[in-house]
Amino acid sequence: MSYFGYVFDHLLKDLRLEWRSRDAINGMLFFVLLVVVVFAIAFDPAGYPTVTRQISGGILWVGLLFASMTALNQSWSREQRNQVLEAQRMAPSPASALFVGKALANMVFVLVVEAVLAPVFVVFFNLQVLGNGWLLALILPLGTWALVVNGTFFAALGLRARNRELLLPLILLPLSLPAILMMVQATTGVLTGDLDPLQIRSWITQLAGYDVIYTTVCVLLFETVLNAE
Repeated sequence: MSYFGYVFDHLLKDLRLEWRSRDAINGMLFFVLLVVVVFAIAFDPAGYPTVTRQISGGILWVGLLFASMTALNQSWSREQRNQVLEAQRMAPSPASALFVGKALANMVFVLVVEAVLAPVFVVFFNLQVLGNGWLLALILPLGTWALVVNGTFFAALGLRARNRELLLPLILLPLSLPAILMMVQATTGVLTGDLDPLQIRSWITQLAGYDVIYTTVCVLLFETVLNAE
């Protein structure tokens, strides 16, 4: 079997597990919808549409960041049941294929949440996209992958920690700050139309570079993390 065949098998396994339980998606949906409702009540979007557009990008990404942490921890908890992780270590497939497959599965879960969240977000915040809306089709996947690839890696790194639920945000948040800045700036620029298209594309290019660098580092180091005692 090819490398991508192993990746697809791991991806399909995680998708099947989530389809049966729906634990990760339901948890993320509840958290993100709660954030949207609370901020919509607090900021009166109908009364201050300009301010709402300026802060909506930050609200969106911060909500997705904290919501995705629940799914990231759960994804590796499944591997610990019935010694599945031990079997993965002894399997002849590359260790990085397990990481890439799980990161892709986590990205699918977050993208599903984003698809459900988008119309709710537009309605509650009374949003109108004043910039090039098609750029969001680049910003959302790139931003989601930036959160997911690091989160999946550090969730695996903290598997043996006693307080792994606390360890993940402590490590992930500082490393994700540059990506969060790029996501928020690009998203806000599209929603408000204040930024020049070249500036938005510059943020998108930097975000893509962030994704490439951290994906490469995580793939190269994951075998060491998986086999560490």
